[in-house]
Amino acid sequence: MEFVTSLGIVALLLSPLFVIYYMQKKGKKVKTGLIANIVCFFAIVVGFTAANIGGVASAADATQATGLTVGDGIGLIGAALSTGLSGLGGGIAVASSAAAAIGAMSEDSKLFGKALIFVGLAEGIALYGMLVSFQILAKIG
Repeated sequence: MEFVTSLGIVALLLSPLFVIYYMQKKGKKVKTGLIANIVCFFAIVVGFTAANIGGVASAADATQATGLTVGDGIGLIGAALSTGLSGLGGGIAVASSAAAAIGAMSEDSKLFGKALIFVGLAEGIALYGMLVSFQILAKIG
């Protein structure tokens, strides 16, 4: 059973590399490989769940083993989603605003302060998501 778990973890870690290699070989954009990467990740997670690799047979056993309730589990998922999605949104916002800021500064170097403010506002999205997750975790603990 440990071999299957180790093999699954290795597959989970290497799946993005295989997807990117396949997309480059086919001549497609690597950005479209992100969707395939997400599908590979969830396929491995569903496979682990179907094979019951976690070792917990039922929700009652999980509650006794960890001391967490279903509500606590949903709170942990909410904290993970708030951090992850706000980080993703912040990254997209910083990427576009930083590119525009660099372009504006190449035209006029006096725009550095204004451009830095917009990039900082975009970064704030990720910080707010992390603060929300801290508040959720404080309610659970």
